[in-house]
Amino acid sequence: MHYLLRRLGFYLLAAWAALTINFFLPRLMPGDPASTLFARFKGKLDPAAIEALRATFGLTDAPLWRQYLTSLGHVLQGDLGVSIAYFPSPVAEVIGTGLGWTLFLAGSAVIVSFAIGTLLGVVAAWWRRGWADSWLPSTLIFVGAFPYFWLAMAALYVLGFTLGWFPLGHAYSDDAVPGWTWAFTADVLRHAALPMTTIVLVTLGGWLLTMRNTMISLLGSDYVNLARAKGLPSAQVALRYAARNALLPSVTGFGMALGFVLGGSLLTEIVFSYPGQGYLLVQAVRAQDYPLMQGIFLVITLAVLGTNWLVDLIYLWLDPRTRDAGS
Repeated sequence: MHYLLRRLGFYLLAAWAALTINFFLPRLMPGDPASTLFARFKGKLDPAAIEALRATFGLTDAPLWRQYLTSLGHVLQGDLGVSIAYFPSPVAEVIGTGLGWTLFLAGSAVIVSFAIGTLLGVVAAWWRRGWADSWLPSTLIFVGAFPYFWLAMAALYVLGFTLGWFPLGHAYSDDAVPGWTWAFTADVLRHAALPMTTIVLVTLGGWLLTMRNTMISLLGSDYVNLARAKGLPSAQVALRYAARNALLPSVTGFGMALGFVLGGSLLTEIVFSYPGQGYLLVQAVRAQDYPLMQGIFLVITLAVLGTNWLVDLIYLWLDPRTRDAGS
C-alpha cells in the first residue's frame, strides 16, 4: 500500500505540472485565441467584440496567478474552454466526438498487437531455431521497417481502391444510421478492419522481439531449471515461470502505448479519414485552436499517467519482489 500511495503522489505531482505548463505555454506565445478568431471573420465583427471574446477564452486583465487559479478550477470541473475551430462548441464536447473512435480503433489495435506479438515471442523463445524463431521476427521487422504512411496508402490502394474489399475511408458509410444495431456494428468493423490491420502489422514485430529476447535470457535461470527438474509440464514452465517474468518489460511498454492511444494514431486517421483525436489535433493546429490543442494535450498526459498507474498495479500482481520492496 505504501508503494502505491507513493506512486500515486508522484503521478498527481506530474499531473499538476502538466496542468501548469498547459496554462502558461500558450500565454508565452505571441497573440491570443481571441485575436486569431477575430481575424478569421475578416472585419465582419465589431472591434468591441474582441474584449468579449477574450473574456470567453479566459484572457482577462486579472493578475496571472488569479487567472491560473481560475483556469485550474475550471479544469477540475471538466471545463476546458471554448474551441476556435468549432466555435462556440466547448472543447470537452469537441474532444468527446473523436474520443470514442480513437479508443475503438487505436486501443483495439494496440491490445491485439500486444497480445499476438507477446504470444508469438513466447513461441519463438521456447522453440528456438524453429520456424517461428527463424522466419517470424525477420519478416515482421521487415514489414514494420516500411514507413507507415506508405504501407497504409499501399493497402488502401490495393485492397480498397483496386480490389474493393474494404471502404476507402471514414468510420462508417454515409447512408448508415448510427445505433446499437448489428448492421451498423458490422459496417463500423468493416471500415476499421484495414486501418486496424495496418497498425497491428507495423507494431507486431516490436512486441515479438521484446518478449522473445527477454524470455531467452530467463530460460537459463535457476528457477526455470528447477521447474524443469521437478518434471513440471512444459506449458506450465513456459507460461508460469518464464513468460510471466519476461512479461514485465513488455507491460511497461504496453502501458505507455495504451496511454498514447488517446492522442490518436495521427497518420492512420489522416490516411483513412478516420474521425479520431489525431484528426482533431490536425484541425486544431491548422486553425490555431489553442484551447483545443491544450485540451487534447491534457487528455493525452492524463491518459499516460493513468495507464502507468495501472501498470504499477499489474507489476504488484506479476512481480512479488515489488510487493516486498513496497512493504
